Amino acid sequence: MKTGRKAKVWLAAYTLVYLEVSMRVGAAPLCAYGQAGCQVPTLAEIFDRVIQQSSRMHGISSDLHSEFEQYFFPSKNLIGTERKCHTYAILTPGDKENAQRVGREQLTGVILKLLEAWGDPLSQFYQSMSQGQNQDFNYYSSEKALEISDMVHELRDGVEKMADKMKLLGVLGNTVGYISPETLVPSSAFSYYKRGYLNSVDHHDLLYCFRRDSNKVRNYLRILKCTTLPGLDC
Repeated sequence: MKTGRKAKVWLAAYTLVYLEVSMRVGAAPLCAYGQAGCQVPTLAEIFDRVIQQSSRMHGISSDLHSEFEQYFFPSKNLIGTERKCHTYAILTPGDKENAQRVGREQLTGVILKLLEAWGDPLSQFYQSMSQGQNQDFNYYSSEKALEISDMVHELRDGVEKMADKMKLLGVLGNTVGYISPETLVPSSAFSYYKRGYLNSVDHHDLLYCFRRDSNKVRNYLRILKCTTLPGLDC
């Protein structure tokens, strides 16, 4: 009897975990290969999911950047301040027209490079904020920092699934997918969070740079959808 109850409890817990994971971009509940009882997502549906996720990620990063600025620099004008973004060497299209002229493989690769380059810095940023001394601000901000850190990994998984679907449909070449570590920009500018060497200015620079790059990812995904799927009003 006890064994039966335990089995039911485990089944219920597993179901809840599955439903939660199924809602995430990177672990789509719609089976990619058409297993029995599953619905295969269309490319448009996958695009919509990653674009929605990227928009949410950018919105949270913008809020966190603004809140950080208001808390630590309420009376300073930081416009025009030089930033030390660690992704400076990743070549990206400067505007919509240039992004539309870039090939799908190249634009998909840029998106993946940007997301990959932010995984470690955001994880370190969360650890720094959760262990900081400004507890009245850090408790609230560290939760957001953790959220965007998780979202970067989830979004990268989602974009990889999108690229696999595009390859399957023949609208994307096989040159996109694996990213060699040599092609990524080192995150040395943000490599000392665990040691606590960076101050609020360094934190602010990181949030500024991530807000900028998350906006690029969101816009590039929208452009990639428009250039891949015909008949859309973009």
